[in-house]
Amino acid sequence: MNRYRTMLRTDMRRLFTSRMFYIMLGIALAMPIAILVMTSSLAGTEMKNQQTGEVTVMENFNSAWEIIGTEGGFKLTGGETEKPESSDHAAAMAMNMDMRSMCNINLIFFMLAVFVCCFVGDDFRSGYAKNLFTLRAKKGDYVLSKTLVGFFAGAAMLIMFFIGAVIGGGISGLSFDLGNAGADGLVMCMLAKIFLMGVFAAIYVLAGVFAKKKTWLSILLSLGAGMLLFMMIPMMTPLDSNMMNVFMCLAGGVLFALGIGQGSRLILKKTDLV
Repeated sequence: MNRYRTMLRTDMRRLFTSRMFYIMLGIALAMPIAILVMTSSLAGTEMKNQQTGEVTVMENFNSAWEIIGTEGGFKLTGGETEKPESSDHAAAMAMNMDMRSMCNINLIFFMLAVFVCCFVGDDFRSGYAKNLFTLRAKKGDYVLSKTLVGFFAGAAMLIMFFIGAVIGGGISGLSFDLGNAGADGLVMCMLAKIFLMGVFAAIYVLAGVFAKKKTWLSILLSLGAGMLLFMMIPMMTPLDSNMMNVFMCLAGGVLFALGIGQGSRLILKKTDLV
């Protein structure tokens, strides 16, 4: 336990002294401001596809909170799952891939992939990981430490994006009306996204220890896995989330982190640390 605490303190110290971490935080803050200001200024602009002749009209966000989430995901109450009000709405959530559905807070889950893969890859490129395990450090402790650091980094990026959304919404003059979701739904939505970050952090650590020095490979693997799970995020963390959504994301984050962490530990145990 003492070795694990020392490892975690070292990783957290590296995190707070990492230039890349603060760059990621800055990007997370600037992204919603740029997106909301751009979409507001270009709203109504028509773009014509020269090959098909199809005309697309740039749509604006209906409110500043739409960049955080939308209502109508899977709301969990009393142990049962409430589906969206209509099948048409559910299909729209699953298939709508316009700019508003893609350029939102869920992009942070992809940004975390780059950060975690670079963070883990540096250990193997510098020889730190090999020296660490030569001192009989436990591979499970290493994986858990990296997963917790990734989770913390992802949570910090989500919070910065939220702050940027408030600033961007104010600059763009968008409404801050929460509709049926209410303030409680917004808080639960953010908590659910933060806890769900545990699943993605564990996946990215797995990709990092698999690829080791090949950071480019770990990033590709992580982004591929993120793409497969991307549509799960808005469904599990809608703007009108409740305590059951938060609990399920927390439980899923812990269970998946532990399960995937075992896979990462086995990879470190069965492969060369180069």
